[in-house]
Amino acid sequence: MPLNWKIGGLLLGLVFFSAVLLVKPIGVSTQFVILDGIVGDAVNRSLVTATDDGFTSTNAYLAKSDGKYAKAVANPLNYSFVFVLAMMLGGFLSARLRGGIDAAERAVPALWRANFGDAQWKRYAAAFVGGFVVLYGARLAGGCTSGHMMSGMMQTALSGYVFAAGAFAAAIPVSLMLFRKEA
Repeated sequence: MPLNWKIGGLLLGLVFFSAVLLVKPIGVSTQFVILDGIVGDAVNRSLVTATDDGFTSTNAYLAKSDGKYAKAVANPLNYSFVFVLAMMLGGFLSARLRGGIDAAERAVPALWRANFGDAQWKRYAAAFVGGFVVLYGARLAGGCTSGHMMSGMMQTALSGYVFAAGAFAAAIPVSLMLFRKEA
């Protein structure tokens, strides 16, 4: 049950418009930092502490912005964190409603197999390294693709267009080099 790209684009635009209208622009990379903080606070109960003015942390990153991130660690059931959980649930439900993804395709997709072989460990290692690099870059840039490119362009921010141009200028040639064979 493939979704027509025009309908998908319209629905995505509606979600972004609703998010900005009702709450705030969409961005998710900070929530990985919040998740790290939640895990860190579970191990070290003094990582985040309540103060008279709100929250603070022994971690400088969580303490910045007057403890905004420390507050999110202490009270994670906020819009942004729930949004990230809902994205995962939405992806799972979409796959299920489309009939699921067979085990062989989940382990090593056909496009990967055609270019790099059947070794699952290679795919998992590449996914981990790629995810790490993207997340590191997102935090270094102060936001992720959904925050910079999608939300930024929707708000007609010049930085969103510059980021999108840079992302595609890098992604297209790398994809062409890595995935020369089609599935």
